[in-house]
Amino acid sequence: MEKKKVVIIGGGNIAGAVHIPYYQARHELEVVAIVGRNAERVRAFAEKHAIPRFYIDADEMYAAEKPDIVSVCTPNSLHYGDVMKALENGCHVLCEKPPAISSSDALHMHQTAVKNNLVLAYNFHHRFAEDVKIIREKALSGMLGDIYVTKIQALRRSGVPGWGSFTNKELQGGGPLIDIGIHMLDAAMHVLDFPAVKKVTAKQFQKIGTKKSSGSFGEWDPEKYEVEDSLFGFIELEGGNLLQIETSFALNMKEDSIMNAVFYGDQAGATLFPAHIHTDEHGELVTLYQKKQADPDPQRKSMEAFVDKCLGKDTMIADGEQGYLIQRIVEALYESAEKGESISL
Repeated sequence: MEKKKVVIIGGGNIAGAVHIPYYQARHELEVVAIVGRNAERVRAFAEKHAIPRFYIDADEMYAAEKPDIVSVCTPNSLHYGDVMKALENGCHVLCEKPPAISSSDALHMHQTAVKNNLVLAYNFHHRFAEDVKIIREKALSGMLGDIYVTKIQALRRSGVPGWGSFTNKELQGGGPLIDIGIHMLDAAMHVLDFPAVKKVTAKQFQKIGTKKSSGSFGEWDPEKYEVEDSLFGFIELEGGNLLQIETSFALNMKEDSIMNAVFYGDQAGATLFPAHIHTDEHGELVTLYQKKQADPDPQRKSMEAFVDKCLGKDTMIADGEQGYLIQRIVEALYESAEKGESISL
């Protein structure tokens, strides 16, 4: 079988640590090129990862390589343009989160993929953890009953990224919500089977990032810190159920970090990582299901699902439509925080 040709757009950490190693391990694929904006850096990146060719002009790359699969690993503000160009050139696309900066862009990306009969997936890798699969199956079977409150936490005590463009609002679209909170939002919405959202209310804060210049994830310039360092929101679902989200790059809490979701049902409750389901009987906690350790390898499973989908297998991916729905919620949370009022969807 002729190998599918893969091209990487953007030579950052996630491309080198996750995308390229996985593609190079699949015998059906061949990573043929990488595209970057700086010739010297992209040349060095290609040499480091044994990629035969590099380009600084995407149009030149598409004309020369004619790839089948493209991974988009560029800053958030570039996702829309990079994804659209790949789709217009007939490529299946895996894009890093978030889908885009705006929900209208995310919707256009989804519509273009459907129109061209191409796979468009987002690397919301947490939803591919075995823990999420288990809790989703148990929830859909009715074990938890009516899940009337879900609490999402994507919190770092001192985790402002000191690399890349994470504090630049124009390039990133925001701070912890669009970077890490979006992961737990997707995982929780996947467990809940993407219920319709009625309205959102949020409050964001910039209390720490502009006062400090270093933390657990390196150094930054506080005078150029443009994003929120924490955001707290309520997402009201159709039917009256509630989803609460808490996310931060910097927050004076005890733990170093928390990445989890908790589901409160009228029959039982559940925690995602590691998967745990429990209820109460006569005042005593009763464990109905317990996983001792959270799945350590959801990134590989996310990559595997995307590649298998491209090869024609019927597998779950974080697709363009769901990416649009998540982007719409994120956009509404930011709009609510900026306007100081609830936003109806």
